[in-house]
Amino acid sequence: MTGLSLECAERIRELTVGTWITLDEAAALVPDGATLALGGMTIYRRPVGFVRALLAREKRPRNLTLLCFTAGFESDLLVGAGCVEAVRTCYFGLEAFGFAPMFTEAAQQGAIRVIEETEASLALGIRAKLAGVSFMPSAAWIGTDLPKLRPDVKTVVDPYSGEELMAFPALRCDIAVLHGLEGDRAGNVVLNNNLGVDMELVYLADTVIVTVERIVERCQRSVDGLMIPAPGASYLVHAPGGAWPTSCYPDYPVGGGEFMRYIEACNAGQFDAYLSGFIRGDTTGTAATP
Repeated sequence: MTGLSLECAERIRELTVGTWITLDEAAALVPDGATLALGGMTIYRRPVGFVRALLAREKRPRNLTLLCFTAGFESDLLVGAGCVEAVRTCYFGLEAFGFAPMFTEAAQQGAIRVIEETEASLALGIRAKLAGVSFMPSAAWIGTDLPKLRPDVKTVVDPYSGEELMAFPALRCDIAVLHGLEGDRAGNVVLNNNLGVDMELVYLADTVIVTVERIVERCQRSVDGLMIPAPGASYLVHAPGGAWPTSCYPDYPVGGGEFMRYIEACNAGQFDAYLSGFIRGDTTGTAATP
C-alpha cells in the first residue's frame, strides 16, 4: 500500500472540521492494506478499546502491516482475527504472562510474514523518516546474520572513512493509534511517562488517532506525564477504560485475570469464542475492577 485509499482519504478530509470523533468513526478510518502502528509498551497503555472497535466492524480490515516497537495483547487479537498480513516489531508477547498465543501459532505455521526487526533497525528506520531521507546508516547488524534475514536492507560505504555500514530504510506508517490519560477540546493530549515510542509515532504517521480516558477543560503540563500539543493528534476519541486489560497508570493496573482467561481460551482452541465475548464486553473485570 502506498497510502490511504481515496475513500478513506475523503473520509478523513470530511472529519477534519472537528478533532473529536467517536470510536466507531476512528475504527472506520483503517483501510485494508494499511500500515498500522499501535502505541504503548508491552502490556501498558495499549489502545485495546480501539482494537475492539476495529474488530467489531461489519467488515474487518485485512492485510494489515502491524508496526509496533513492542506488540502485545491488542496486536495478538488482530493476528488471531486474521486481519494481519505482516508484523514489524522487536518483541511480540504478553510480558510476565508469556507468549502471545495467536502470534506464536501464526508465525510457526507461516500464516503471517514476520519482518525481522531489532530495537536498532526500528529506531533508525523511524529516524530516517523523520529526517526526510530514504535510509539511515549505522554499524548495527554488521558482523551478524541479520542481513541474511533482511536482504532488503542494503549496505553503503561511508564516504569519509570507507567503512561499510548498514543502510536501514525509512519506515512509513499510515495510521498510528495511541491511548492517553486526558484530552482537551483544543486537541492537546496527556500521556503518562511509560512512553515507548509514542512521541516518535506522532511524527512518523500520516494520521494519528488518540483515545483518552477523559476529557478535561485544559490539559496541563506535569512531571507525571507528557503532553502532546495540538495538532499532534489528528483525531481524539473519548474512550474510558480504553487500555484495559493492559494498564493505564495511575488510573488502573493490569487486568491479570483477563490475561489468564485469554491465554487459557487460546490454548484450548477457543480464540473465536473469546473474541466474540470480548467484543460484546464479556470479561472478568473492567478498568474499574481489575
